[in-house]
Amino acid sequence: MTLSSVVLKARGAHTASVIFIHGLGDSGNGWAPVAQMLARTQPHVKFILPNAPEQPVTLNGGFRMPSWYDIKSLDRIASNEDEPGMNASMMKINELIKAEIDAGIPANRIVLGGFSQGGAMTLFTGLQSEYRFGGLVVLSGYLPIRDRILKRLTDASKSVPIFQAHGTADEVVQYQYGVMTSKALSENGYSVDFRS
Repeated sequence: MTLSSVVLKARGAHTASVIFIHGLGDSGNGWAPVAQMLARTQPHVKFILPNAPEQPVTLNGGFRMPSWYDIKSLDRIASNEDEPGMNASMMKINELIKAEIDAGIPANRIVLGGFSQGGAMTLFTGLQSEYRFGGLVVLSGYLPIRDRILKRLTDASKSVPIFQAHGTADEVVQYQYGVMTSKALSENGYSVDFRS
């Protein structure tokens, strides 16, 4: 099933696209005001804000909510993670990417970004991609299933610039996870601009 998305079409000639992935419990509409603000100075950019499917989330007592994958705990993010759920979401995100490429937007004119769980999906998707994107943007996110992903890095992803920002007082995704992610990526040859 294709993801539904909030789409802000380019106001001028469409030459670039941003696909921005929301966090747990949110929707594409939650990021629409930011996209609208950015669109004012970027008339050539189409913004695509996909909506996660609703599914039970263990962390929240099994309550169904928009989620890219199940989260069992935020205390130990590197253990017992929902890799099948991540893979299913990655396939759907890849459909959005392929649609932009098929519409004539080269991969190096596509930026993939996300917040929190969406930031994790940005790295999960971007680091394993066959495409060389214009950039990855990770806000308050982390590298999921770190040990396995670091073995699956693609050559195409190695030259993609990564912007990563994380609040030092983040109470949901701990700041140290952002720092650990930045360090792991840098140690594996990625150009990471990390901002606290």
